[in-house]
Amino acid sequence: MTTRTFRITVRGVFDGLSAEQRAELLAQAPEHDVLRAAFTPEGHLSYDLTARSAFTFRFADTGEAEEDIVAATARADAAARAWLDERGYGFAKLRAQAEDLSQAPLGKRQRREAARKPA
Repeated sequence: MTTRTFRITVRGVFDGLSAEQRAELLAQAPEHDVLRAAFTPEGHLSYDLTARSAFTFRFADTGEAEEDIVAATARADAAARAWLDERGYGFAKLRAQAEDLSQAPLGKRQRREAARKPA
Protein backbone atom coordinates (compact mmCIF):
# COMPACT_ATOMS: atom_id res chain seq x y z
CA MET A 1 0.00 0.00 0.00
CA THR A 2 1.28 3.47 -0.80
CA THR A 3 1.60 6.24 1.72
CA ARG A 4 -0.63 9.24 1.18
CA THR A 5 0.45 12.71 2.22
CA PHE A 6 -2.14 15.03 3.72
CA ARG A 7 -1.98 18.78 4.16
CA ILE A 8 -4.34 20.06 6.82
CA THR A 9 -5.07 23.73 7.36
CA VAL A 10 -6.78 24.84 10.57
CA ARG A 11 -8.01 28.44 10.47
CA GLY A 12 -9.60 30.63 13.09
CA VAL A 13 -9.51 34.01 14.76
CA PHE A 14 -8.07 35.06 18.09
CA ASP A 15 -10.90 36.12 20.39
CA GLY A 16 -10.86 38.05 23.64
CA LEU A 17 -7.09 38.40 23.94
CA SER A 18 -5.82 40.40 26.90
CA ALA A 19 -3.36 43.22 26.32
CA GLU A 20 -0.59 40.96 27.65
CA GLN A 21 -1.51 38.09 25.32
CA ARG A 22 -1.66 40.43 22.34
CA ALA A 23 1.76 41.87 23.24
CA GLU A 24 3.15 38.33 23.59
CA LEU A 25 1.84 37.32 20.16
CA LEU A 26 3.17 40.52 18.59
CA ALA A 27 6.60 39.86 20.11
CA GLN A 28 6.59 36.34 18.61
CA ALA A 29 5.19 37.48 15.25
CA PRO A 30 8.47 37.18 13.28
CA GLU A 31 8.60 33.41 13.85
CA HIS A 32 4.93 33.13 12.83
CA ASP A 33 5.16 35.23 9.68
CA VAL A 34 3.17 33.91 6.74
CA LEU A 35 6.31 34.06 4.58
CA ARG A 36 7.82 31.34 6.79
CA ALA A 37 4.70 29.18 6.67
CA ALA A 38 5.23 25.47 6.06
CA PHE A 39 3.26 22.26 6.43
CA THR A 40 4.93 20.34 9.28
CA PRO A 41 3.98 17.28 11.36
CA GLU A 42 3.88 19.36 14.56
CA GLY A 43 2.01 22.21 12.86
CA HIS A 44 3.16 25.68 11.93
CA LEU A 45 1.23 28.72 13.12
CA SER A 46 1.11 31.93 11.09
CA TYR A 47 -0.68 35.20 11.76
CA ASP A 48 -0.39 38.96 11.30
CA LEU A 49 -2.10 40.67 14.22
CA THR A 50 -1.30 44.10 12.85
CA ALA A 51 -3.57 43.35 9.88
CA ARG A 52 -6.28 41.17 11.46
CA SER A 53 -6.94 38.66 14.22
CA ALA A 54 -6.99 35.59 11.95
CA PHE A 55 -4.49 32.74 12.25
CA THR A 56 -3.64 29.58 10.33
CA PHE A 57 -2.05 26.34 11.48
CA ARG A 58 -0.53 24.14 8.76
CA PHE A 59 -0.07 20.43 9.46
CA ALA A 60 1.42 17.60 7.42
CA ASP A 61 0.27 14.04 8.08
CA THR A 62 0.23 10.71 6.31
CA GLY A 63 -2.01 7.70 5.92
CA GLU A 64 -2.39 4.59 3.85
CA ALA A 65 -6.07 4.78 2.91
CA GLU A 66 -8.24 7.58 1.62
CA GLU A 67 -10.29 7.41 4.84
CA ASP A 68 -7.20 8.23 6.95
CA ILE A 69 -7.63 11.88 6.02
CA VAL A 70 -10.55 12.10 8.48
CA ALA A 71 -8.39 11.01 11.43
CA ALA A 72 -5.54 13.26 10.28
CA THR A 73 -7.90 16.23 10.18
CA ALA A 74 -9.19 15.45 13.67
CA ARG A 75 -5.60 15.20 14.99
CA ALA A 76 -4.72 18.57 13.45
CA ASP A 77 -7.83 20.22 14.87
CA ALA A 78 -7.08 18.79 18.33
CA ALA A 79 -3.44 19.89 18.16
CA ALA A 80 -4.39 23.45 17.19
CA ARG A 81 -6.95 23.63 20.00
CA ALA A 82 -4.44 22.25 22.51
CA TRP A 83 -1.77 24.78 21.48
CA LEU A 84 -4.22 27.66 21.91
CA ASP A 85 -5.68 26.30 25.17
CA GLU A 86 -2.23 25.69 26.71
CA ARG A 87 -1.43 29.36 26.24
CA GLY A 88 -4.87 30.60 27.27
CA TYR A 89 -5.54 32.25 23.90
CA GLY A 90 -9.22 32.66 23.17
CA PHE A 91 -10.32 31.69 19.68
CA ALA A 92 -13.41 31.42 17.51
CA LYS A 93 -14.53 30.16 14.12
CA LEU A 94 -12.07 27.27 14.11
CA ARG A 95 -12.36 25.15 10.98
CA ALA A 96 -10.15 22.52 9.40
CA GLN A 97 -9.66 21.71 5.74
CA ALA A 98 -7.58 18.82 4.42
CA GLU A 99 -6.09 17.89 1.07
CA ASP A 100 -4.84 14.48 -0.01
CA LEU A 101 -1.85 15.27 -2.22
CA SER A 102 -2.23 11.97 -4.06
CA GLN A 103 -5.57 13.34 -5.32
CA ALA A 104 -4.27 16.82 -6.19
CA PRO A 105 -4.30 17.71 -9.87
CA LEU A 106 -0.93 17.70 -11.57
CA GLY A 107 0.61 20.98 -12.63
CA LYS A 108 1.66 21.62 -16.21
CA ARG A 109 5.28 20.56 -15.59
CA GLN A 110 4.21 17.39 -13.75
CA ARG A 111 1.87 16.41 -16.59
CA ARG A 112 4.68 16.92 -19.10
CA GLU A 113 7.12 14.81 -17.05
CA ALA A 114 4.52 12.05 -16.55
CA ALA A 115 3.90 11.93 -20.30
CA ARG A 116 7.63 11.43 -20.93
CA LYS A 117 7.97 8.45 -18.61
CA PRO A 118 7.63 5.05 -20.26
CA ALA A 119 4.60 3.08 -19.12
